[in-house]
Amino acid sequence: MNKILWVDDEIELLKPHVMFLKSKGYEVETCNNGYDAVDMIAATAYDLVILDEMMPGMTGLETLPLIKSARPSLPVIMVTKSEEENIMDKAIGSKIADYIIKPVNPNQVLLSIKKNLHSQQLVTEQTTADYRSEFGRIAVQQQAASTFADWCALYRKLVGWEIELSGSSDTSIREVLSYQKNEAQQEFSKFVRRNYYDWINKRIDESEIPTMSHTLMRRRVFPEVDSSAHTTLIVIDNMRYDQWRVIEPLLRGFYDVAVDDLYCAILPTATQYARNALFAGLMPLAIDKLMPEKWLNDNEDGGKNMYEEEFLRRLVQQSGKQYKLSFDKLVRPEAGRKLLDNMQRIYDADFSVIVYNFLDILSHARTETDIIRDLTDDEASFRSLTRSWFEHSELYTMLKLLAERGHRVVITSDHGTIRVDNPVRVTGDKETSPNLRYKTGRNLAYNSRDVYEVTRPEDIQLPSGRLTSSYIFAYNRDFLVYNNDANKYIRYYKNTFQHGGISMEEMLVPFIVLQPKKR
Repeated sequence: MNKILWVDDEIELLKPHVMFLKSKGYEVETCNNGYDAVDMIAATAYDLVILDEMMPGMTGLETLPLIKSARPSLPVIMVTKSEEENIMDKAIGSKIADYIIKPVNPNQVLLSIKKNLHSQQLVTEQTTADYRSEFGRIAVQQQAASTFADWCALYRKLVGWEIELSGSSDTSIREVLSYQKNEAQQEFSKFVRRNYYDWINKRIDESEIPTMSHTLMRRRVFPEVDSSAHTTLIVIDNMRYDQWRVIEPLLRGFYDVAVDDLYCAILPTATQYARNALFAGLMPLAIDKLMPEKWLNDNEDGGKNMYEEEFLRRLVQQSGKQYKLSFDKLVRPEAGRKLLDNMQRIYDADFSVIVYNFLDILSHARTETDIIRDLTDDEASFRSLTRSWFEHSELYTMLKLLAERGHRVVITSDHGTIRVDNPVRVTGDKETSPNLRYKTGRNLAYNSRDVYEVTRPEDIQLPSGRLTSSYIFAYNRDFLVYNNDANKYIRYYKNTFQHGGISMEEMLVPFIVLQPKKR
């Protein structure tokens, strides 16, 4: 039972209101002055205080800071006869939970109490009821999904419900959503398996082929640059759509979201492949053929993403663009601080590009560091950590500065990441690539029903490295482990975030266009 203290110098006249609250299940104590109220609050753990603003001796506004000093988190509802702005400013500045204008209506009081004591419970109950009614419609939408746009719409809806239900105390409804999403993942994997070859090789009508890593610049980014005096592209490595959704509210005061869309990352959904393709405007096989000295296969030593700026400048030139271009890749925090001190060249550029690697580092840290793993033991906490990082990052500061300068901003990623929990065993020789979501090598052995296999890499525009190399890709939440010491690796990698394979999280990548608000 919730305990309430009602403080009013005319409390005797409010007995019908007190009895009404008691009939609704609340325990209500009363007093008629601020001095007694402060003493009672120091001695008793109340859940909420209703405080009259105009009292003799010590006013409500004078009592309020003493209450907050004793119990900082205790919600206080102020009751006042006056709607004068300065009184309201003082009350709100002192962090009241709500205020009510006299004469007091019992239902008005009850509504304010519910808003402050039971809002989370009421929101949870309503959200749960809303999802239950939506469950059947999502199932029908999944069964009918036949195009890339259909899958994007379904994924956005599932992500929306994941975020809505993440704060729910109803674990059973979250389990239902998890089951529904896993079912959708399986169908999405079949959809990719049926269509990927045709997309890559343009075997179907071009209007049915989604924008992909190697076509993103020409199809989506350059048109944005052409239509604005200054455009900044920010590529946040490893960013998923749900992570965008939790940082987006922080930007509402500075930007309007002009475009909120998804594009398709190529396979493997790994930085070496997807981001090189993004900046070069070419599939990996074409990069290897045209610029062999700038492409390293998985089993070759050296940096795999060292030529992104050069790739981009080549693509800009070949596309007939005359942009004044700046390019920055931020891997360490000090690089972000250094860029903040040199923002003028970004302000001056027609087209500025910033590659931000933090989320990729965070994903790997979660695998390797126990404390990060404990902090992000589920999807909701991983989203929460993403928001916390962003809110305190140099990137957030940069975005606010760019808004002040009127820059249009495009935010995207090269691929997403997925939390894996189902091991799939494979064998291979010592030159087999180590990635847990895809493998390439000469002597791979596996159950073909468990993976998407490509025995001729050139069929999907990938370099082979060796004449007999092939690729396999994990589906859904699977991860690939060798038979040698399998149990050890399963324990280590289970429930970690990985990328490289086929899933909605990895392949359906956010593409966001932000228009600065007019000031």
